[in-house]
Amino acid sequence: MKSSELLARLEEKTPLIIDGATGTNLQQRGLPVGNAPENWVLTNPQAIIGLHNDFIKSGSDIILTCTFGGNRIRLAHAGLDSQAELINKTAVQLARQAVGNQEILIAGSMGPTGEMMQPYGSISEDDVYQIYLQQAGYLIDAGVDFLVVETQYDLNEAFKAVEAIRSISEIALVCSFSYDRGTRTMMGIKPAQVAAAFNETYVTAIGINCGKSLETNKLVLEELSGITPKPIWYKPNAGSPETDTDGNVHYRITPQQIGEQAVDWIKNGACFIGGCCGTSPELLASIARAVK
Repeated sequence: MKSSELLARLEEKTPLIIDGATGTNLQQRGLPVGNAPENWVLTNPQAIIGLHNDFIKSGSDIILTCTFGGNRIRLAHAGLDSQAELINKTAVQLARQAVGNQEILIAGSMGPTGEMMQPYGSISEDDVYQIYLQQAGYLIDAGVDFLVVETQYDLNEAFKAVEAIRSISEIALVCSFSYDRGTRTMMGIKPAQVAAAFNETYVTAIGINCGKSLETNKLVLEELSGITPKPIWYKPNAGSPETDTDGNVHYRITPQQIGEQAVDWIKNGACFIGGCCGTSPELLASIARAVK
């Protein structure tokens, strides 16, 4: 694991380029809408490696494993829960194949459970703890350089995720929230609450990913940068999606536009920058050129 390398790069104060979207790009490459990307880890591994390679060529310093939905709850919805260990470990191997001997870090992606915690839902705190513990164990055993608990919306779930990971490892860890209600998460959590909760917690960086729009995500970035001493992980969607008459989703931002905005993200405190939904290798390349 290269957690120490990540920390050393952060000490250099040089922005690190994350990759772009996994799901929307795989859909562009033939993954049926509604199918779990983790399916392709086993059935179409060359597509996963190809996407990693495209992001590496575009300038990524960090690539995320295709394991966002790799916890056993989300995999169960896809009929893949019995293969959770195989999927997570294979995804790391595919990322490692793409990276080869290059100085690129591999982050283990861990999305939310997809279920509401009690009292709003049926899943208990211990269930959440065990779910994150299991997936983190698979990813760490397979050799990721650090972990990213991302697209969080509930402070309690995020706490349980961090607690579970820290019970087995001191690996570098990013905890990232999705502000898909503008400047609040789905559960109404504000950036100030996230900062208050995680400023004194053993996480390497606090993040913003996915979200509602580039404009509202920037507002969150501006607020968060003023209230946390932690490095900020910033991976917004490629603007707001538009759906055509055939039900196809499009992201209209151009490479030039997103490159111009990326420079501003750095000025406003982001230490890691990349893109979430809709961010193609072409858009990512423009981000990397603008920043580097």
